[in-house]
Amino acid sequence: VSELQEWRPAIYRKCTDTLWLLLFCLFWAGLMFISGYAVVAGAAERLVLGYDSFGNICGRKNTPVEGVNLSGLDMTNKKYVFFLNSCSQEIQSLKISSLSLCVSSCPQQQLNSLEDLQSFARNNGSFLCVYNLNVSSYTLNPKAAQLCPTLPVPPSKSFPLFNRCVPQNPECYSKYASVLISMVNEMDVFQRILSGILAGRDTVIGLSVLALAFSLILVLAFRFIQTLLIHTLIALVVFGLLFVSGVLWWLHYDYRNDPSTELETEKENVKFLLGYAIFSTIVTVVLLSLIFVLRKRLQYAVQLFRVVGKIIGRIPFLLFQPLWTFLILIVFWVFWVAVLLSLGTAGTAQSTSGGQVEYRALSGICYMAWYHFIGLIWTSEFILACQQMVIAGAVVTCYFNRNKNNPPPHPVLSSISVLFCYHLGTAVKGSFLITILRIPKIVLLYLYNILNQKKNAKPLFNCCFCWVCFQKSCLRYFNQHAYTTTAINGTNFCTSAKDAVGILERNSAKLASISCFGNFLLFLGKVFVVCFTVFGGLMAFNYHRELQAWVVPLLLVGFFAYLMSHSFLSVFEVTADAMFLCFAIDMETNDGTAEKPYFVDQELLTFVSQSNKLTEGQNHRHSRPFQDNEDGTELQPMV
Repeated sequence: VSELQEWRPAIYRKCTDTLWLLLFCLFWAGLMFISGYAVVAGAAERLVLGYDSFGNICGRKNTPVEGVNLSGLDMTNKKYVFFLNSCSQEIQSLKISSLSLCVSSCPQQQLNSLEDLQSFARNNGSFLCVYNLNVSSYTLNPKAAQLCPTLPVPPSKSFPLFNRCVPQNPECYSKYASVLISMVNEMDVFQRILSGILAGRDTVIGLSVLALAFSLILVLAFRFIQTLLIHTLIALVVFGLLFVSGVLWWLHYDYRNDPSTELETEKENVKFLLGYAIFSTIVTVVLLSLIFVLRKRLQYAVQLFRVVGKIIGRIPFLLFQPLWTFLILIVFWVFWVAVLLSLGTAGTAQSTSGGQVEYRALSGICYMAWYHFIGLIWTSEFILACQQMVIAGAVVTCYFNRNKNNPPPHPVLSSISVLFCYHLGTAVKGSFLITILRIPKIVLLYLYNILNQKKNAKPLFNCCFCWVCFQKSCLRYFNQHAYTTTAINGTNFCTSAKDAVGILERNSAKLASISCFGNFLLFLGKVFVVCFTVFGGLMAFNYHRELQAWVVPLLLVGFFAYLMSHSFLSVFEVTADAMFLCFAIDMETNDGTAEKPYFVDQELLTFVSQSNKLTEGQNHRHSRPFQDNEDGTELQPMV
């Protein structure tokens, strides 16, 4: 039998898991090398601003490409990409075969002759023929038919999708959209998501702000929670689930029976709407069943949040932790996307036989992209782990304090300083374990998409996917308690995880049912944010049925809303988990006598006893500790 751990809030600490911190620093040195290489070799402006067939990026000055006479032109005032043959385009190696030019404006009216092209150029300063053809030669040059757009030129509009001139003629528009979507479908997942975001970027930003507002409202609501507020939240969640499910089914029916639904984007919307509607209906049925089963235990959830709110009231700056975590994540994600854009456009410009430019990808880019992707997961998990350790450290500091009316000064700042001085390596190791489980999940999704046509492979992949998700959830749960144990004892990750598992195993029957109610209520809060954000997205995107495949932005908005609500509400979740672990340690270490008094306040002790219906256990607990303490493992106050 292993020796009982001496649970003592450490005053004098030492650095933990330093080798893992060194490994993380070396990994980030590799990321910095990739970032520098991407900035030097890449050209993200080509993807965002668009470029013509001669290697000129629209909207900026350019450098000449060797062997291409029409390269290196100043396109500062020519911001839009115009295709000379927009009604009959083909895809060749992920590129539109039609010759493209940078123009200052798109033709708003149909141009039927070379004279119309000449008049449009003189009146608007937008030249739709190849650059080396003078305006006065539009009607005189015998090769003008090859150097100018195919007539008639349909009216077009500068659509906010990579600054392209999109034809407005229904026939040409349909062909253009089909070709563009075919090209997007052949791209990788990142390029497809990026195109969807850029197509509806204003709506996505607005909905993200809406999700942020909902999350802040919920944080304040849970901080000052009352019984009426819980019932109001549940009523809103039920209404939101039913309403969103109904709207999804109605939109699917409306799109499916709309005779104008001919474009591939609209057909994709119909398919995704059906999937969304089915998924939303299943989630609604499951959550309504759980709400019905747990309706009689809601009062315990109210008491739980009163206790947690009391702790947060002593440490009010805990409510600001998600803000700085979110800001750090946003800065990192912007940096990551910028580097990935540069990597995706890293290539050498080479001239073709027709005097045009072709960009060829550099070798090794694929491996750099995978390394960069692992950096995204690991660093994001590390930032979240730091937030969890800061919150756990502050809660531990206040819990193991004899004078509850006089909490330690600046517990959050003290926890941050302890983290950065001693335990960054522990956060690195815990986040790396989560990353290891995330990578197989992504690989399984990739293989599932490849083998989607093989029906025999689906059940196997579903089982593997569920198993990986279950392992990740369990690991994330134990990681949180390992961080709390590190905040108490100052031990490394493995030792803390072993001690945390031991204490949870001995007290799981007493604490599992208590935390279950709080976690379920927090999950309902996340569902509330997602439901009403997605509803706003449905209403906003429904007005833009044209070219946008808005199912991808809507999915991203829902994911972002859940991530936002989880980031803010995790303060209560982490606080409750840390509080219950400290409570279990307190019960095992002390016995409530004058020599070994409890650190726990009477409100929390009464709540735990009532929720577990252990009134006789409470008297038994006052007579002796949970475990024998003859080895003298009494906790000392943290200073």
